[in-house]
Amino acid sequence: FLGSGEGWRGDIASFVDKYIVNPQNFVYITIFGLLIIAFAYFYNSIAFDPIRQADQLRRQGGFIPGIRPGPQTERYLAKAVNRITLPGAVFIAIVAILPYILLIIAGVSTFAFAGTAVLISVGVALELMRQIDSQLTLRNYEGFLK
Repeated sequence: FLGSGEGWRGDIASFVDKYIVNPQNFVYITIFGLLIIAFAYFYNSIAFDPIRQADQLRRQGGFIPGIRPGPQTERYLAKAVNRITLPGAVFIAIVAILPYILLIIAGVSTFAFAGTAVLISVGVALELMRQIDSQLTLRNYEGFLK
């Protein structure tokens, strides 16, 4: 029914090895960038709840000028978050992908610090600065972030 079995499975494995899991290939880079953008939207859908934010805004007596409290505020917040997410996600994707592209252009096959390592390093550095600033503020010293 499926023939020898090894032929088509071997072809699929060869295709996956050559294009999908090879960081030196533009198919990998494209999939990587699209996944970063998709997960940025996924994360925002979990982390930011426009219904809860609109309700909290209403309970605190706040409002958005020109927008009615309730469902209109929810729609406005959801639309605003989606608009803000796209440029941020594209920027993060570029930061993560750029080292791979530069390595392909330079002809380097291996490099220890890829785009994800840069993103993690920057995130850790920013969090460390916030922690140091909060400790200095706690002790009434001038902070780093001012």
